[in-house]
Amino acid sequence: MHGNFFWYDLMTTDTVAAAKFYGAVVGWGTQDSGSKDYTLFTVAGAGLLGLMPEPKEMCDAGAPPCWLGYVQVDDVDAAVARIEKLGGKKMRDPVTVPDVIRFCPVADPQGAGFLVAKPMPRAEMPKLPPNHVGTVGWRELYAGDGSKIFGFYAEAFGWTKGDAMDMGPMGTYRLVEADGVRIGGIMRAPEPARPMWLYYFGVGSTDRATARITAGGGAVLHGPGEVPGGALVVQARDPQGAAFALVGPA
Repeated sequence: MHGNFFWYDLMTTDTVAAAKFYGAVVGWGTQDSGSKDYTLFTVAGAGLLGLMPEPKEMCDAGAPPCWLGYVQVDDVDAAVARIEKLGGKKMRDPVTVPDVIRFCPVADPQGAGFLVAKPMPRAEMPKLPPNHVGTVGWRELYAGDGSKIFGFYAEAFGWTKGDAMDMGPMGTYRLVEADGVRIGGIMRAPEPARPMWLYYFGVGSTDRATARITAGGGAVLHGPGEVPGGALVVQARDPQGAAFALVGPA
């Protein structure tokens, strides 16, 4: 679906340790992708996320390990041109993996990174029910200025505004939709965080998964805490430094 997230990659400095950590915390399995430096995280036996070494240029620039989401577009080159016209940035030229995907890493005008991509017809994505354990259940953009950055995503991908919640000193939390489906929220990044996307992985028990974060060498940054709708969420960093979050039933 054009304008919606459909895939996620972890770029990290230790793929073996990361596979063990997320296997314990979220319950993912791993699977050989057929590519030397790319492993699939699996949910119910289906590959739904990727794991790869952090590129040398990112390491050399001092960038921490991170999760990156892929937004599906009908034409990668046209999407990149539109992003640049709207004040975003192309991080490198588009890449095509034959019979699999064409993609390009980009950043929005405030610096939050993600990818635009078009999966090839032969690379149909596995389907699991919404909120299935192990899948991405929510996405949050921590922005420099949430009110200004929404216009970029609306113009780039056709996103529309959902409800807004007043969070007091933290500003406004704006829900966003793609094709009428609620996909995430936008809020001002708390100091000293830089603009970034944060992805929430579904778990059966947030409390038990939180205990596994610390047992596995990760760090809990916030929570667990209840959010509107009754779910429990926790925000954390894995042992290599990549930020992530978990969401589960109260």
